[in-house]
Amino acid sequence: MPGEALSKALERLARRFETLPWTFSTVRRGRRDEIVRLWPGSSDEDIMVCVLRNFDFHERLHRQDYYFFNYAYKGSYQAFCDRSSNVVTIHEGECYVGQPFSGYGIRQDAESRSAVVGVLIRKELFYRDFLPVVSSAPAIFRFFIDPQQNEFSTEYLRFAFPDDSPVKMLLEMMVIEYSDPKEETQAMLKSLTAALLLQIARRYREVSKSGISQSVSDKMVAFIGEHLGNVSLDSIGKHFFYNSTYVSNLLKSGTGRTFSEILLRLRMERAVMLMKGTTLSNEEIADMLGYSNTSNFYKAFRQYFGISPREYLHIMA
Repeated sequence: MPGEALSKALERLARRFETLPWTFSTVRRGRRDEIVRLWPGSSDEDIMVCVLRNFDFHERLHRQDYYFFNYAYKGSYQAFCDRSSNVVTIHEGECYVGQPFSGYGIRQDAESRSAVVGVLIRKELFYRDFLPVVSSAPAIFRFFIDPQQNEFSTEYLRFAFPDDSPVKMLLEMMVIEYSDPKEETQAMLKSLTAALLLQIARRYREVSKSGISQSVSDKMVAFIGEHLGNVSLDSIGKHFFYNSTYVSNLLKSGTGRTFSEILLRLRMERAVMLMKGTTLSNEEIADMLGYSNTSNFYKAFRQYFGISPREYLHIMA
C-alpha cells in the first residue's frame, strides 16, 4: 500500500506539473534584460513539490525568484547553468540546489524515462525560517545568504547522496503530502524541508572535507563553527574524547588563540554575515549565536569591532 500511494502521488504531481502557471517577467540587468520565472504556486503556499517525468521538456535558460532543490529521482537529466555557460548532467541520486535568480534550465527527453523531484521555497520563508537550520555549516550558509547581497548570484550546488541517505525518503514523504494537500500540509512541508536542509548541509560538509587532511585543532575549530549556539570546552572534549584542559591547550598550541578568542571571532564573523545578508533582528541573531540576551551580544560585538552593530552597518553601507 505505501508503494501504491507513492506511485499515485508521483503520477498526480507529474500531471499537475504540466498545468502549472509558469509565468515569466523581464528584469533589467546592466545592459540586458533577464527572463525571470515567477512563483508558480498559490498565494498561500510557501513550499511546492513538483515532479517532472517521462515527457519532452526543454527549457530555455532563465532565472527564478525562489530557491529550488531538484533531485534526480530516477535516471538522469540535463541542466543549463549560467555560471559556467554549459550543460551539466545530473545523475540519479544527485541533487542540484539553485539560488534565486541563478541561471537555470532543465532538458529532459521522453525516451530517457527519468524523473525529477523538485522542492521550491519562497525566498522570504527561507530567510525567515530556514537560515538557522543551515547556519551550522559556514560554507553552505554563505551560499544561501549570498543572493541577499548579490541579487544576480550565479552559484549552484551539486552533489550525490549515498544509497543509505534518508533524502529520498524525505522527498517521497513530501510528494505524498503535497499531492493531496490538507490544512496542515504547509506546516508538514516546512518540517520536512528543515530535515531535508539538515541532510543537505551534512552531505555538503562531508563532500567538502573529503580528501582534505586536517589537524586535530583544525577539526576542533570546525566543530566550534558548527555549534556556535551551544559549544563549550566540555562539549568539544566529549566529541573528540579529550578532557577540557587538553582541548584548551591543543587549541592554543595549534591556532595561537584561546578557545574564547576563537569562539568570539567565529561568532562575530557569523554575526556580520547575518546582519548584512538577512533581515533578522539583532535579538534573533544573538539567540542564534548562543548569547543569553541581546545586551551580551552588543557587548561582545563592541569588544571585537570597537563599535556597535548599528554603527558597523552604517559604515559598511
